[in-house]
Amino acid sequence: MILTGLLLVVFMLLGAPLFSVIAAGAMLGFYRAEIDLSVMAIEFFGLSEMPILVAIPLFTFAGFVLSESKSPQRLVRLSNALLGWLPGGLAIISLASCALFTAFTGASGVTIIALGALLYPALCEAGYEERFNLGLITTSGSLGLLFAPSLPLILYGIISGVSINDLFLAGIIPGLFMLVLLAGYSFWKNRHVRKLTKVSGREVIAAIRESIWELPLPVVVLGGIYSGYFAVSEAAAVTALYVIFVEMIVLREIPWRELPRIMRESMVLVGAILMILGVSLASTNYMIDAGVPERLFAVIESYVAGQASFLFALLIFLLILGAILDIFSAIILVVPLILPIASQYGVHPVHLGIVFLATMELGYLTPPVGLNLFISSFRFERSITEIFRATFPFFVLLLMSVIIIAYWPALSLVLLD
Repeated sequence: MILTGLLLVVFMLLGAPLFSVIAAGAMLGFYRAEIDLSVMAIEFFGLSEMPILVAIPLFTFAGFVLSESKSPQRLVRLSNALLGWLPGGLAIISLASCALFTAFTGASGVTIIALGALLYPALCEAGYEERFNLGLITTSGSLGLLFAPSLPLILYGIISGVSINDLFLAGIIPGLFMLVLLAGYSFWKNRHVRKLTKVSGREVIAAIRESIWELPLPVVVLGGIYSGYFAVSEAAAVTALYVIFVEMIVLREIPWRELPRIMRESMVLVGAILMILGVSLASTNYMIDAGVPERLFAVIESYVAGQASFLFALLIFLLILGAILDIFSAIILVVPLILPIASQYGVHPVHLGIVFLATMELGYLTPPVGLNLFISSFRFERSITEIFRATFPFFVLLLMSVIIIAYWPALSLVLLD
């Protein structure tokens, strides 16, 4: 069994599609347990019985539509009108804009490409150091993953069985904490850089008027969910319809002939997630039937004495995991294994989810798979090494914030009381 597992890991490292590696492992397990392999198809078909799953393609599609419109430019203008007068204000604008945009697109790469083209030259022109600018834009791409309606939050809720509404609430304070910590560093680092923008009521009104169609979107989505008018899947449908109505009918920034292309590109990401999710359901059920979580707990218990030690070991494990695996695959593969173990140490499943996602955010900045590093390297034509050096101060600050979030559960759970 160990040899088989090692072979599957080797195949994955050699570039075999992740879903095929997971499926092969599950099929081998069921075959050895003398269980009919038709169970794989049954488990895969089980995806159709998850109504909440509809939210993933709808939110993804809405995010891609927003990225194709001029919404990023309007968001930056509004942020600049409100915060541009601060020393280091443009850096804070970049953090806030990227976090909000990532929350709706669910993909940090889209944020770097869509907003990086606007913010990077603006930062350079305003007198910010080039290394700081590269690190800021690269880091900001993943900041919104703890804010609703982030895809990783929804996916964690589906895999773990935790209420997605609770996860949306739990991510607010930790997400803001990480954002404020980086904003404070940006303010201190660039305290001598003065933005030429002055307080202008006229510009604020003009920016609000220009963004008048996008501003209600977070209110409609989050307000509808928390007020009880919408389920998460219904909120996703309303979001998709609203975005199409605004960007393609009211503002007419996206031609109708582009709609099939946007659908295709957004569903490529969704298809990959669903394919991995389908085979992972079968793999997870096999591991539960085989008692894998219990065996892991027995091993871990002999080395880890209490909750504090477990959280420390978990952070180390997730940092390594984030360096070699993307966040969606990590959620699907690892959460079913660590969730029962964490419960044995008294870790709240919602708190575990926030710790898991916050730590995996660092994976976007960690070689060798750090996706943000590669996207920024391609987008700004810099070497991976240069991009990593630029992100390192931000990485250290985010690591500190993750440790605080892990050992201060109230940050995640206070809004649930």
